Amino acid sequence: MNGKSEKLSRIQKTAVSLLVIAGLINYLDRSTLSIANNSISTEMGFTASEMGLLLSAFSLAYAFAQLPVGVLLDRLGARLVLGVSMFVWSLAQLLAGFVQSMQQFLLARVFLGIGEAPQFPAGAKVFSEWFALHERGRPSGIFTASSTIAPALAPPLLTGLMLAFGWRGMFAVMGALGIAAAIGWYLIYRDRRDVQLETDEIRYLDGSETTTQSDAPISFADFRNLLTQRTTLGLLFGFMGVIYMVWLYLTWLPAYLERERGLSIATLGWVVAIPYLAGTLGMVSSGMIADWLLARGLKPIASRKWPICIGLICAAGFTVPAAYTPNLTLAITYISLAMYFVNLASGGSWALVSVAAPRRLVASLGGLKNFGGYLGGSAAPVITGMVVDSTGSFVNALLISAAVAAVGALFYLFVVRDPIVDDAVAEGR
Repeated sequence: MNGKSEKLSRIQKTAVSLLVIAGLINYLDRSTLSIANNSISTEMGFTASEMGLLLSAFSLAYAFAQLPVGVLLDRLGARLVLGVSMFVWSLAQLLAGFVQSMQQFLLARVFLGIGEAPQFPAGAKVFSEWFALHERGRPSGIFTASSTIAPALAPPLLTGLMLAFGWRGMFAVMGALGIAAAIGWYLIYRDRRDVQLETDEIRYLDGSETTTQSDAPISFADFRNLLTQRTTLGLLFGFMGVIYMVWLYLTWLPAYLERERGLSIATLGWVVAIPYLAGTLGMVSSGMIADWLLARGLKPIASRKWPICIGLICAAGFTVPAAYTPNLTLAITYISLAMYFVNLASGGSWALVSVAAPRRLVASLGGLKNFGGYLGGSAAPVITGMVVDSTGSFVNALLISAAVAAVGALFYLFVVRDPIVDDAVAEGR
């Protein structure tokens, strides 16, 4: 078979469509608290510190939940794990509309973080199962673009829901939408092991990987081996450079534009959307660039690694003048370019996961990478707030972000070199 069958094409299109829907809902749900910040704090009497605690509760729960979800995905499959997790986070989102105390809200935010944790490792798992190695970059870029499209849509969409139904109704509507998407995912998507494939279809999907894959379920020894490999550590620490900058802009960009650049609330929404549209282009192009480099002879690891390194260095490079320029238009231009390049790196990092590990270990590697990224990223809002409080400016906060991104590029460049070695293949399992 020179090309893929109609059945494979249909499965691939369905999988990507469902993942994009889940990704959009995922990031819209993350944005609800920011959009409703003032309304919630006014109604429930929360201080700024308490609102910050609610924001941090999500990111920390999300980071630590990455450790088990990768193993669960590799053992149980994306259909069950993502379906259940989507239901859990959507139920938490819905119940957040009925909270009456800080403790209840914290609990809802923690379960939102735990529930959302499998989303992107599940995407890496799906792409490793249903896409040949040479074509995984593009769908990965399309899927991860949901993380920039949703924040761009969030201000008008969620504000409209809040004006129509109040902040509690906004949470409830988004939760109900997610529950419907969870049911749809479980009813429609199928793991590769549950689909009968023809020999030619298997050969198309696996290609040169056919002789190096094992179907043995991941064990504790496999996970421990994964943790000790150089490439895993490079991905874990390198992704901190990506997520630190992503989360700085995600959590502080509106406040930065309002306080440092003097934008009014009326104009803030559409101006904030500009950098996220640039970020979407970065996400989508990351996969295309990676597949283009692979087709021109670069090895799978290198074809994914170079766009990441270039993306992080350029993101750092454009963040520095954004911090210093007195001109608003130039600041937005520099920030938009930084968002393009940091999301080029972010999309490339997920494309890298799908080729750096054997199929049965992909989700576990993705979970470990995401753990490192969000552990570092969760520090960005706190450090930024402390810097702004102490200096009265965002300049040093932006420079710190640029430095962290540059260090992340060094980890990808010098530490990530070879594919993950699978002990099960060597042992004949």
